[in-house]
Order: sequence, then C-alpha cells, then structure tokens
Amino acid sequence: MAEHPPLLDTAQILSSDISLLSAPIVSADGTQQVILVQVNPGEAFTIRREDGQFQCITGPAQVPMMSPNGSVPPIYVPPGYAPQVIEDNGVRRVVVVPQAPEFHPGGHTVLHRSPHPPPLPGFIPVPTMMPPPPRHMYSPVTGAGDMATQYMPQYQSSQVYGDVDAHSTHGRSNFRDERSSKTYERLQKKLKDRQGTQKDKMSSPPSSPQKCPSPINEHNGLIKGQNASGVNIGSTKNKSGKGKGGAQIDTEIEEKDEETKAFEALLSNIVKPVASDIQSRTVVLTWSPPSSFINGETDETTVPELYSYDILVSSTGKDGKYKSVYAGEETSVTLNDLKPATDYHAKVQAEYNSIKGTPSEAESFTTLSCEPDVPNPPRIANRTKNSLTLQWKAPSDNGSKIQSFILEWDEGKGNGEFCQCYMGLQKQFKITKLSPAMGCKFRLSAKNEYGTSGFSEEVFYYTSGCAPSMPASPVLTKAGVTWLSLQWSKPSGTPSDEGISYILEMEEETSGYGFKPKYDGEDLAYTVKNLRRSTKYKFKVIAYNSEGKSNPSEVVEFTTCPDKPGVPVKPSVKGKIHSHSFKITWDPPKDNGGATINKYVVEMAEGSNGNKWDMIYSGATREHLCDRLNPGCVYRLRVYCISDGGQSAVSESLLVQTPAVPPGPCLPPRLQGRPKAKEIQLRWGPPLVDGGSPIFCYGVEMSPVEKDEPREVYQGSEVECTVSNLLPGKTYSFRLHAANKMGFGPFSEKCDITTAPGPPDQCKPPQVTCRSATCAQVNWEIPLSNGTDVTEYRLEWGGVEGSMQMCYCGPGLSYELKGLSPATTYYCRVQALSVVGAGPFSEVVACVTPPSVPAVVTCLQEISDDDIENSHYSPSTCLAISWEKPCDHGSEILAYSIDFGDKQPLAVGKVTSYIIDNLQPDTTYRIRIQALNSLGAGPFSHMIKLKTKPLPPDPPRLECVAFSHQNLKLKWGEGTPKSLSTDSIQYHLQMEDKNGRFVSLYRGPCHTYKVQRLNESTSYKFCIQACNEAGEGPLSQEYIFTTPKSVPAALKDLQRSRLFIPVFKPSAEL
Repeated sequence: MAEHPPLLDTAQILSSDISLLSAPIVSADGTQQVILVQVNPGEAFTIRREDGQFQCITGPAQVPMMSPNGSVPPIYVPPGYAPQVIEDNGVRRVVVVPQAPEFHPGGHTVLHRSPHPPPLPGFIPVPTMMPPPPRHMYSPVTGAGDMATQYMPQYQSSQVYGDVDAHSTHGRSNFRDERSSKTYERLQKKLKDRQGTQKDKMSSPPSSPQKCPSPINEHNGLIKGQNASGVNIGSTKNKSGKGKGGAQIDTEIEEKDEETKAFEALLSNIVKPVASDIQSRTVVLTWSPPSSFINGETDETTVPELYSYDILVSSTGKDGKYKSVYAGEETSVTLNDLKPATDYHAKVQAEYNSIKGTPSEAESFTTLSCEPDVPNPPRIANRTKNSLTLQWKAPSDNGSKIQSFILEWDEGKGNGEFCQCYMGLQKQFKITKLSPAMGCKFRLSAKNEYGTSGFSEEVFYYTSGCAPSMPASPVLTKAGVTWLSLQWSKPSGTPSDEGISYILEMEEETSGYGFKPKYDGEDLAYTVKNLRRSTKYKFKVIAYNSEGKSNPSEVVEFTTCPDKPGVPVKPSVKGKIHSHSFKITWDPPKDNGGATINKYVVEMAEGSNGNKWDMIYSGATREHLCDRLNPGCVYRLRVYCISDGGQSAVSESLLVQTPAVPPGPCLPPRLQGRPKAKEIQLRWGPPLVDGGSPIFCYGVEMSPVEKDEPREVYQGSEVECTVSNLLPGKTYSFRLHAANKMGFGPFSEKCDITTAPGPPDQCKPPQVTCRSATCAQVNWEIPLSNGTDVTEYRLEWGGVEGSMQMCYCGPGLSYELKGLSPATTYYCRVQALSVVGAGPFSEVVACVTPPSVPAVVTCLQEISDDDIENSHYSPSTCLAISWEKPCDHGSEILAYSIDFGDKQPLAVGKVTSYIIDNLQPDTTYRIRIQALNSLGAGPFSHMIKLKTKPLPPDPPRLECVAFSHQNLKLKWGEGTPKSLSTDSIQYHLQMEDKNGRFVSLYRGPCHTYKVQRLNESTSYKFCIQACNEAGEGPLSQEYIFTTPKSVPAALKDLQRSRLFIPVFKPSAEL
C-alpha cells in the first residue's frame, strides 16, 4: 500500500519552513465576506482558530472562513509553494501553486462563479486507507452572505470543473510505486463522477467554457491548456499530462514515477485517425497504435502488445464538446447515425493498464448531403365549415436548400388513396370548398436537389360542424367515501379533432337546489369531491362547442361509499364460565359509518400476553359461544365489525379464565429397554395440560390388540412400571391417564408393544373341500405368529387317524390332493413354523370323499365247460364268463354291461358270471365288461378273446331191440363194433325218473345199452344226445318203451279162476 504523507501538525505550522500567507482584500466595499476553501480527498488544510490554536482538516471538505474586514484570512502554505490571486467576474481566488518559472496562472485557467453551497453536514473524516498524498492547492472563493464560522466538509463539490492539460515536464512530481498510482487514479475518477452528478443537480452556469485571450482547446466539455504545466483545476485526474478543472481550483501537483511518465509519453505519441468512405450518415475511421519513436529517439519503455482506444467525436468544432463513441481494441471503426452535411472532428486516445495518453490531433471531415428529413405532420391553423388551413415547419434540409413542400390529401374519401393538393415553398395552405363536418387525411413531404423525403405521419382533420349531439350519460369509474370519479365519452359522430367542452352538473337529493355545474372543461373524466358519505347524487353531462350546446344526457344516480364503522364496545361474558366454553356478547358501535353492519369478527388469543390472534367467529349476531377451550387457561377476546364502508378498529380486549378440570390426556407410555417374552417395562411423562391442578396419580390399562378388554395393570404416583405374565410374541395395547384433585383425566392414545417372539400358535382346523371323488382341496388360515412371520406350513394326510404322513411343506395356505379313493374317509392336520420354532398341530379333521362310478372290473375269465351246470349251455353258441365284483365306490352296483362285439352291449344283473348265448359257432369274440351304479358306468375291464366251438352232432334215432319184463335193450346209430373205438362221438342216454327228471344212464361211444332192473309192464321215457369235442348235441325227442309182464310162477294150489294172458304190443314210436 502506498505511504500516506504526513498531515501538517502544529509543530510544522509554527516552523520556519512554512510561510504565512496574508490574503489580499477580495471585496471592494470591505464588508464581511465568507471564504470557502475546497479541501479535496487526500488533502490536509490547516487553519488557526480565534483562540490561537491550529486545526488540521482532512478532505473531502469545504471549509467556510469568515472575513470580518473583507480580507482573506491567513493561509499557511507548505515549503515550495507560492500563493497566486486570480480574479474572475469579480470573484477573487487564492491559488496555491508550486514555485516554478513555467507557471502562468493568469492566462491558462478559465474559472466560473460558483453559487452559494447549501448547508453541509458535519465533518466526515477521510478514509484511513486512502493512499494518495495530500494536495496543496486551495481555492478560497469569496461571496456575500452570512454563514456559521464552523467548517462544513462535504463529499461533493458544487463547483463547475474544466480540463487543463499540462505538457510541461518541468512540474514537480511525487514519486511512488505503480500500485499507489493506480489506486489514486481510481479514487480520483470516482470523485470526478460524484462531482459531475452534483453539478447536474444544482443550478450552474452553462457547461461551455468562457472565451479567454489565451489559446485553449476544448474537447468533451473539458478545457485543454497548452502551457498550464502541473496546474489542475477542481478534481484532477493526471494521466499523460491531462488535467480536469472547474470553478474551484485544485492546486495539487501529482508526482509520477519515471515508468508511469514513460507510458504516458508513449500513449500520447499517437497520430490522428484517418477518415475514409465518407457518406451522408456513416464514415470509417482507422488509426495506428502509438509509436515508440519520440523526438527522433526510440523510447526504452517496453511496448505493450495490445492497447485499448477511445474515439472522441465533436460536431461543434475542433474546440467543441467531444463525446466518446467507441472504446475497444480494434484500430478501425465505422461510425453510424451521423448527420448529413455536418462537419465532424475525431480524435483517438490510447490507453494501457488504466493509463491514458493525450488525445491525438483532430481529424476533420464533412458528411455528404442528402434528401431532407421526414417533416412533422402538418397541424391545423384554422377551420371553418367549408375550409381547413394547415401549417407546417421545415425539416432539416441535410445540406441542400429545400426547393418545395408537397402536401397530399385523400379528398375526404377515406379510401387510402392520396393526391397532391399543394406544392411550393409556402409553409401553410388553405383547402376550400369542403363540406361541414367533413374529415380529410393529410401528409407532407419536402424536396431538395438530392431528392424527396418520405411522407410524414398521416393526420385526420374535420371541418367545423353543428353543435354536438346529446352525449351518453356519465358512468362511475370509482367511488369513495367523499368523492365520485365519473367518466363520459364524446357524442357519437363527433370528429376526433374537434374541440368539445363538457359541463358536468350534479344534484343532491336532500339539498333542494336542483342541478349545479361541478365541472366545465375538455376532459372526459372528473372526480367530484367534498361529498357526504353514503349519499345519492344525480349527474348529467352537457357537451358544447363553438356552434352551441347539446341536450343534457340522461340523468344517472350514484351513491358515495359509506365510511368504515366505529369501534365496537368491549365484549362481556354472558352467563357462567365453563371449563371448556363460555358465551360472550357485545354492543354495536355508536357510529356505523353510514351503512349497516354486515358482520362482526371475534378474535381470541391464548394467554394474558399472547399476541397470536385467531378468528373464532364471523357473523351478523352479537353473541358467540367460545368452545373447545382448555380448562384453567386465560383467554383474551376482542371484536371488530365490517360494513360496506370497510373494517373498524378492534375493540378493547376482554380477559377470561376458565376453571380447572381433570388433567388432559398424557402422551402414550413408551417402552423402556428391550421387551422380554413375558415381561415389559413402561415409562411415561406427565400430561401437557394438568387441568389447573398438580398431578398425583397415574393409571395404566392393558388389553390385547385383538380384544378390546382393558384391565388396569398399574396405579400409583411413579412414572414407570413393569407388566408381567404376558404371552410371547403378542401385541398388547397400553394406555395411560393421570389424575389431579378433580379426578382422572382422559386416557392417552394406545401404545402397541409386542413381547419377544415365540413359535406360532396352533392353526385352526383346516377346511377340506372335495372337488371330485378322487381330488380334495385343503385350506388353512394364518395363525398368530407370536412376533415372527410364519415361514412354512406342514400338512399331514392319511386314511387312518393315527398314522398320517406329511404330504405338503411350504409357505402356501392351500394344497390339492389327487388320486384319492371315492367314498373313503381321510384325516388331516396342519402345523405352522417360523424361525423361532414349530407350533402345535391343529385339530385332526376327517373328510369323506364323495361316491363315484364303480371301479374297473377285474379277473374277467372264461368258465370251463366242466364247471358249467346249465343244461342249456352249448359251447358252440354260448360262452360262459366270470369276474370279480369291483369296488362300488360308495354306490351299490346295479348291473354290468358286457361288450362282446358289434352288437349293443349286453346288460346283466348283479351277478359275477354269465353265459352269453346265441353266438355263432366256431367264432372268436373280444369280451370286456364294466360295472354300473347310480352315478354311472365305471371303466371297462381288460379285454379277453374267446372262441365258440363247432356245432355238436344231432341226436341218433333210439330203438328197443330187446325187451323183457325187467330190462330193455336199446340201440342207436349205425355204428359198427370196429368203429366204436375210433369214433370221437360220445352218446349220452338219459331216462326219466319217477320225479319227472331225466337222469343219465350211459355216456360213451357205444351204440347199445341194456337198461336193467326195471319193473314189468311199465312204460319208461328215454332221450339221447350225441357229444363230441364241439360239445353236446341237442336232446332227441322222448322215446317211450314198456316192459312186458313177467311169466307167472308155478301154481302150488290150482284153483279155478279166470285166465288173463297179457299181450305186448310195441307203441307207435317203436
């Protein structure tokens, strides 16, 4: 940081190095004067007070000094500086400048009279971190007027500053590092900007500098002096010899180090820009970077690679005000928006690292001429019913004299087509032969030797007409308590440019004075004030012009707004105050504001000092029941009312306290520690609301979650307890209530706590659903898990209750069993398992499968011929089969169906064997059988193949070849004795016994047989059949043979009797 030069103290002031300045007389009449000493930022100014003491003042400040005898008080000047008195417009200034031979203060400074500054605030100390050294240029300014003797420092100066450029290298310089230089320059720039703002705000003389005999250059409103070496006027910003000055002269000389001075010299060595491609409104400026070749020698300063440039342009002469139009790093720029046929002067200024050089010489150029600017629209100067007189002003001719003006109009047709009605140099024209109230559009253009300008904006003017028509009634735009804002529109058919005035008349109903004018003017709106609240007023409007007045509009009626009502009376309690409620009432305000009270609003705050007001009621009635209150609490209540006029202020507050009650609910008890399988430890806190009385007892109730049957497990004054004898893995609900002297309060919310987990509970008996005779669906429910989730279930199934087998293990809640036997009793049970263990089995459930069709018939086989006792059986036409009775599956077998070929199945009864007859001999049959019951037919049995035998032989003819009284010899067939041994035919001889049955007498191959031991004279029936390997043939017809009588025995005693001799005669069959 740059070092601060020491301020002047008392010792320095009294030393011989500082001379005392005797200020000359600055007032011709010798009257009392006030001298203002401008102290800039970073400066120090020392004065001697009346008591002889010295006082050091640091800037920024303006120090007023009183001169009772018209002379300037003594000012102490540092060594190396000398005072210089400058007079300008009758005002004398004392300038402290260095003692340099090149300094000529009289010819290079333009000063301006400064107005008297306003009263200033007290002393503001200079910032301690401000780096620049103090300046030693003070500008005492004398002026008439009374002012206090104390100093009045300020940050902004009210002076007008100019610019002073010093090219001399003989001025004193204060060497400091580059960082201090840059910081100082930034602060000076900020001060300059603030002073410029203050200058714009105050009434100052014109900013253009006054002419003086000395040759000076002015650019951008700043004064450039050629020989003002080291002299800065006002707030100075020293860069490359450039200074800024104003009405207050700053006498400080900035000192720069050698490097900064070298950069300034380099940046100042820049040639003026070159203007090219000059047009009427554009020009191209080009320039070259600063040259390091100065005065025939090469500057040893390091040349920067990149500069920034400012282009300054003036259109008021080389010494006129310059304006920055470009700032950048390019070396060429195109300037646009220039004025045609105008002389311009351009300078370029180089800058590097916040160091600026002196602007170059001015490059002068003149833009080309062109057609005139677009003129302003013509305005109407006079109008009658049949004519319009228009006037206009000449636009800028852009370097060529205007030759003519061209006025065009649309002839009142309104079709957008224009034709010329005037062309010449006159600046007005009268259009005649028009109709009354006729509207016409006009536009104007100007012409010079370079061409014709564009047309102006179109304007629409009407000729004079008749008196206005009746306007529409005024409308209300906004209403207040004591005012009404009205608005109306022009009468229909009125030209837009016709001057119409309006009279607004008002009548108050109760006044009895009728309508009186309230407004007369050209505006279309008016606010009638000083009215009474909530009062009706009638209005009408009249339009008039130079031709006369219109009829009044229709009368309308508007009402002012009511005012807000007054404050309601303080509310009061009505009836008894209860623990949770009380009723309040209140009276209406004395002043309702001119409107009916629409509603009342009651607000309530809890606590004697509560500031949170909540609205508890809004309505038209004047009493309210305040309920849902807390017992033993203090409440404040207030009321305000609302009408059409607004909202009143709130009333006074009413303080009410509710009586105490049993305590409020406690927070739910909480678990302390980890739960055990059969024990839980609880803890709780007091209730939030004690009901206005201390708590002395607590009660804890418990109930299972699935049953709402609470029972008390603890009562006492402690805030914890242990609950025992619980079930593992069960969830219990606990609730708590507290008691005070008023009794127990309400229970808290329930707190559900689960004991340590255990195996699942016993499952409910499973539900068995038989889907068919061989399929069953078993379902079961989830049991109580006792704190852990059930992971799987085990299902046991069996036909015997004591010997069931596990048929399923998994997480499902159902299982389907297949392959069951119909009409069979089965038993099942289910068990739940968790990570803790297995629960007990459920109760055993028995189920019976429904009956079904019979089972398949088994053991279907052929019956051998030897086992057949049926006499009608013929192996050639019959097949005998047998089978075993199948399981009837719960429904009795009613029949069997035998399938043995293409014929329809043969239905038989409840038998296990059957002879199929009427078959074809020597034929193979495929036979299967199925059982039938009331539910249907069972499956067929396996198939067997059986073959009938060939037909047996026919029976032979039977003959009796010999007979006696005891025997008969029978013969059949034609067989010979030789053929008897080889013949495969067997014969079966049968005789009828006394019971009428045929019994077998002989079976064999012989053709004869002797029947013996017969009775004499007796007839016997015989039949025969032939048999071979095919089977037994049919029985023959019955043959009857009779035995003769035997010879009588010898007579022992002959007696006379009748003799009968029997004669045997064969029957016809024989």
